[in-house]
Amino acid sequence: MSEPHLFECRLHWTGAEQGPTRSYEGYSREYKIEFDGKSPLHGTAAPQFLGDGSLHNPEDMLVAALSACHCLSYLAICSRSEVVVTAYEDRAVGTMRVVDKVLRFTEVLLRPRVTVAAGADVDRARRIHDKAHHECFISASVNFPVRNEPTIVVAGD
Repeated sequence: MSEPHLFECRLHWTGAEQGPTRSYEGYSREYKIEFDGKSPLHGTAAPQFLGDGSLHNPEDMLVAALSACHCLSYLAICSRSEVVVTAYEDRAVGTMRVVDKVLRFTEVLLRPRVTVAAGADVDRARRIHDKAHHECFISASVNFPVRNEPTIVVAGD
């Protein structure tokens, strides 16, 4: 068995500088997350939960993590499978609903648009998305469906 991989961060509620939690409506939801050797991330609650819409929120970051993990898994598999990718973009969307009286993610839909080099096997490039989904450890760690609807484009077409 391999050694575990640890990922650490420190969260500091910076909103405390604006006052304590005396009422639900009256406190700041802003926080800072720090990672050793990396730029800090400033975030807040989603606007639906009285956060600042100009800052990232946990829901944004979860959808982004799923999109990025799929992208990196896909690119790695393509590089080992002789599928030359020249561009990759995604427009991912996460859906939250109340289920059993709890608001939760019920699905994330990834919509990657991949450009492959001329002469690439388009069907193979499309099939690799399934393998990337199974190799993405972020999607394997969540308890809701993560679907993908890829579009494959050949460079120059």
